[in-house]
Amino acid sequence: MYNKVIMVGNLTRDIELKYTGSGMAIAKSGIATNRRFKTQGGEQKEETCFIDITLFGRAAEIANQYLGKGSRVLIEGRLIYEQWTDQSGNKRSKHSIAVDNLQMLGSKEESSGFGQKSPGYEQQKPAPQPSEPEPSPQPKQNIPEIDIEDDEIPF
Repeated sequence: MYNKVIMVGNLTRDIELKYTGSGMAIAKSGIATNRRFKTQGGEQKEETCFIDITLFGRAAEIANQYLGKGSRVLIEGRLIYEQWTDQSGNKRSKHSIAVDNLQMLGSKEESSGFGQKSPGYEQQKPAPQPSEPEPSPQPKQNIPEIDIEDDEIPF
């Protein structure tokens, strides 16, 4: 069977980083995605989906360092069904995502969570050498336009 989830959204809370006894990093947070749609009556509606996410290893440490509540991310991972018994003895369950790949979206200032640039996050471009010829501009490609309204984009 195939189990893959791809989501774009904003973190609903700051990253909670913990380490296992063997030293592996585990980070937990949540992601929220929006879906806007029109009802059959033409009314605009919006629904929000909240789901917990778990990151492991180096990705967990990087997320803890650079991301915070409200950070926009793209995640790829697997859907997991968790079950447990709460303190009252009731059986509980939820779906969550075990993240395999994380991409930070938005500006560097937004991704750091505090508006500060973090060292090592920005890659510097080398200055062009005066002896190098200036590259010629690329011809404009024929890219078709998509007829979609801003309020139909889910994020």
